[in-house]
Amino acid sequence: AAAPPHPQAPAFPAYPPGLSCVELVMADLQALKVYADSSKQEFVLRFLGSKQQPQSQQQSTELKPVFKKQPKPKGPKPNGEQKEQQQQQALQPPAFPPHPHPPGLSCMELMMADADALNLYVNYFLAILNTPLPQHYDPDLLAQYFVSRPHILVFRTVQILFAFLVGAAKVQMFKKASLTTDATHSSSVSNEGFDASQYMVGQLLKDTFLDLGPTFIKVGQSLSTRPDILGSEISEALAELHERVPPFPREDAMKIIEGEFERPVSQVFSYISDEPVASASFGQVYQGRTFDGALVAIKVQRPNLLPSVLRDIYILRLGLSFVRKVAKRRSNISLYADELGKGFVDELDYNIEADNATKFLDTHSKYSFVMVPKVLKQLTRKRVLTMEWVAGENPRELLSLAKGISGSIAQLSEKQKLDAKARLLDLVNKGVEASLVQLLETGLLHADPHPGNLRYTPDGRVGFLDFGLLCEMEKKHSRAMLSSIVHIVNGDWASLVYDLIEMDVVPPRTNLRRVTMDLEDTLGEVTYEGGIPDIKFSRVLGKIWSIALKYHFRMPPYFTLVLRSIASLEGLAIAQDGTFKTFQAAYPYVVRKLLSDNSLDTRKVLHQVIFNRRKEFQWQKIAVFLKLASARG
Repeated sequence: AAAPPHPQAPAFPAYPPGLSCVELVMADLQALKVYADSSKQEFVLRFLGSKQQPQSQQQSTELKPVFKKQPKPKGPKPNGEQKEQQQQQALQPPAFPPHPHPPGLSCMELMMADADALNLYVNYFLAILNTPLPQHYDPDLLAQYFVSRPHILVFRTVQILFAFLVGAAKVQMFKKASLTTDATHSSSVSNEGFDASQYMVGQLLKDTFLDLGPTFIKVGQSLSTRPDILGSEISEALAELHERVPPFPREDAMKIIEGEFERPVSQVFSYISDEPVASASFGQVYQGRTFDGALVAIKVQRPNLLPSVLRDIYILRLGLSFVRKVAKRRSNISLYADELGKGFVDELDYNIEADNATKFLDTHSKYSFVMVPKVLKQLTRKRVLTMEWVAGENPRELLSLAKGISGSIAQLSEKQKLDAKARLLDLVNKGVEASLVQLLETGLLHADPHPGNLRYTPDGRVGFLDFGLLCEMEKKHSRAMLSSIVHIVNGDWASLVYDLIEMDVVPPRTNLRRVTMDLEDTLGEVTYEGGIPDIKFSRVLGKIWSIALKYHFRMPPYFTLVLRSIASLEGLAIAQDGTFKTFQAAYPYVVRKLLSDNSLDTRKVLHQVIFNRRKEFQWQKIAVFLKLASARG
């Protein structure tokens, strides 16, 4: 729905355009002084016995000049007729233009005109104050809304600054106490090269985001997918924001459901769980049942979320604009806030999420190992989303069971542990393949693929949850990503650089030779086992992040989302099986893609695998190809 038009400033026919409020007041004071001086002059002339006849009705309403004593003219004294002409000239209106009032106003008329002007201004500002908050993200409309409510911005800005100052003080205390050597964590990556102090900074930043509420929690979740900006350790700490968000009261959730459906909850659902089964930054999920007996997931939005999100994003935009001016940067970094704002506000409309889920289901329905829940449109509103219930275990539950940790008192048997481990590894393998399907084939990516949004269903499929945002890839980027995986496996770093250029990752005027040399230095020592790199994917990813930071690569959303998802899945698998290799899980799909896709670009990549630079067959790699192509049918 279109936003209501902003009230227009009233037209003042008695005033020239372009006057500020201060100029208006000064002009009124000037006009009053003219009236006072004119009245004083007329009184003095009459007191001195002037025989001037009364002015006509039109002349009596004209402005009188300021009385000033004129110097005595030199020469002969004026006669009576000349003296009368001088007095007439003195009583004429002033020569300067009437600013801001036109001539012809009496004192009472002046006061009435001012009263009318003040009334127009009062109505104008009342119209501004009554302007509703925009229901979609528009920086200009938000500026018009908040410019008349500066107190809202001031109070929130003080709160934000105080929270970050407290966080900065904690960081300094941590460094002084030298706690970095004792910092421990449950990492999803190898401890090799792990900076514990940076991880602790990430933990403190995470706590600050939690204190500041939903918008900043969502910002932290977005930043957790950008290790190219913050580094791996801070991103890992912020990733905990995906699963550790406090819920809001059930009473508020029930009121929202009743408000959206305009009837009691008991007339909408036959059953709703007392406690939420999951809580996120923008909403929480209850288990429910429809009147026809279907088990459903009911997602309810947090109360009063839109005003706080728009307010915080607008403050973030102002802050980035200030940083841009101070740092004298040419690029408009406030556009980052605009991108976040549009995405966040879209997530607040659950009708959009319902459409996203349906689109994701239609796109991936042909893949038997992928499960996407159906949307119940008749039970979905702007702030309430109802979907098919996905029965299954999340990755962290499987990891706990594989380690023998159970919520029940009874201890798990070895068989139960082994079964949980097998289910976890199957989930990881299928999750990696599902990520590659999105990345290399469909081009429609789940934009929040952290482990909390995955389920391993009883029939052995990987289920996806939460479709607030989707990311779409261009075909050329999918082809370049396929080529880059092959070149990483082949150790062809020069070709990998050109793949990154094709993906719009490498900025213009970058020294490509230096990038290639850095890739060779950091990844050139990779050993191979059976023709596949014998190295953890997270380590390769960490090397790429470090080079991206050094050369200011422009990491597109799909690049960081999917690679971070694969690294998280690898971390879960390695926690139970130290020999797990993501490349071994991913490469069979890549091989089948190369052999089944008959496009010209894919044939070029296949040619690079089969032949070396001297146009000789690489029989070992051909053997690996044939083996992997038949590995999973």
